[in-house]
Amino acid sequence: MKILVVAATAEEVMPLISDFGCSISDFDGPICQLPTTNCQLLVTGVGMVATAFALGRHLVANKYDLVVNLGIAGSFDKGIALGEVIEITGDTFAELGAEDDTTFLSIEKMGFGQDTYFPSTKLSNLYNLFNTFNLKTATAITVNTVHGNEASIRKVTERLHPQLESMEGAAFFYACHQMNVPCIQIRAVSNYVEKRNRDHWEIGLAIKNLNTFALEFLKLYA
Repeated sequence: MKILVVAATAEEVMPLISDFGCSISDFDGPICQLPTTNCQLLVTGVGMVATAFALGRHLVANKYDLVVNLGIAGSFDKGIALGEVIEITGDTFAELGAEDDTTFLSIEKMGFGQDTYFPSTKLSNLYNLFNTFNLKTATAITVNTVHGNEASIRKVTERLHPQLESMEGAAFFYACHQMNVPCIQIRAVSNYVEKRNRDHWEIGLAIKNLNTFALEFLKLYA
């Protein structure tokens, strides 16, 4: 199976790069060949525009059996522990639409397209003969502005009831669906969505756990 791993930043997957004996100097532009697997790594840059452009451009000329988005995320759900690795079951463009006074109209309600995208497969389908992974699942939103204001957090929670948020997930799903490529999204929780307080963040733990999962996952194809 030929796999493409997609991440917004190299920092989020640096342990994976190191474990596979890669280094930053091995990158051909944003692409790194992970040498012990039939796998490549694409670093897109942060945000939905960078993700959709880089991934779409790459998939035009390259074919894969599976594309996996790895990254960290904030959690609205305090029942999800910091550092926990989560499989995303649906991801919504939270800000794509229009304001009608105090009401938000999504692009879907406006009749201009889809606002929520889903993985084309799931880990249990990929590993129906293995009990290796028992990840929790969650829904997510994709935003241009990460939430850090109590009023805006309350509004988006009431409107969409998200569990996680990132800046790339829905754009990743969108590009994969447009190119008809099987895809899944895996996120590790680095912080809770609240008034911005970096002292409460666990980015290092999230990256460690995310890459532990990724290494085990990819070694099944080594």
